[in-house]
Amino acid sequence: MAIPLGLGLPQMKQYAIGRDVPAVARAAEETGFGSLWVFERILFPEPATQGLYGVPGLPWPEKYRSVADPLVTLTLAGAATGRVRLGTSVLVAPLHVPFQLARSLASLDAASGGRVVAGIGTGWSSDEYAAAAVAPFEKRGAFLDELLDVFQAVWGPDPVTYEGQFTTIAPAVVGPKPARPIPVQLPAGGPRAIRRLVDRADGWMPVALGPGALAEEWRKIQDLAGERGRGRPLTATVRVNATHSVKPYEGGDREPFQGSTAQIVEDLAAHAETGVATEFLLDLQSTMRDAHELTDVAAEVYAAARAAGI
Repeated sequence: MAIPLGLGLPQMKQYAIGRDVPAVARAAEETGFGSLWVFERILFPEPATQGLYGVPGLPWPEKYRSVADPLVTLTLAGAATGRVRLGTSVLVAPLHVPFQLARSLASLDAASGGRVVAGIGTGWSSDEYAAAAVAPFEKRGAFLDELLDVFQAVWGPDPVTYEGQFTTIAPAVVGPKPARPIPVQLPAGGPRAIRRLVDRADGWMPVALGPGALAEEWRKIQDLAGERGRGRPLTATVRVNATHSVKPYEGGDREPFQGSTAQIVEDLAAHAETGVATEFLLDLQSTMRDAHELTDVAAEVYAAARAAGI
């Protein structure tokens, strides 16, 4: 059975958001993509307080210089489509008030007929935390745990009530409710995060950095799921950050998903062989000149992946 393929929506500075997001969303749905995705970056620090991903000296890429708001982008895509799921990969939890984020996702799910997938992480940028976080960086794990509690409360039956470290909800009617239980997916990069994933989430959201590494992390997650008695399977939406080029990349230093359509599909096949992915999220937008090129390349990669049996 073919693995579902999702597409990253155009959020970066080369796109006209109001025009291009609906157009790309409609085209992706017509092509056959099963889901559309957004990510979150809220600023581009100059100079940066820390390197990319917190790695000292690693520069922020130019593609982060302007990134459209993820929920606005996803709403535009939802209004232009009728079938594809609408996912976040990922929202940075501490940049959002938990009650308000729960309501926004519930409203989008109700409006779209039950198509939202909530991918949530804790982020890494001290500059973003300084500008917009509602909890300090050192409490990011506790905040994410509380956010998941608030999701469960707000999306559940009325009256909604909750008392936590960051959130207080007096008994109240809160609507609209989601059209169905919204799946929650989490990245997981350490023992505590993996335990949270196994105990609380519907799915895992890794970045594809090589089939061997993906399979090894999945083995750890599955082992812990067995130890903790998880009774239902985890999904795995594997994010593919692709750097597409017309000509094949020539050189021994090629990174996964760098190069031509054929090379990207070759890497997809290698990752698919691990048996981990229940879905691939293809984010092609960063190296595309405009929405027309993004639409064309996305359709080309989709067709080639299906032809290869993926």
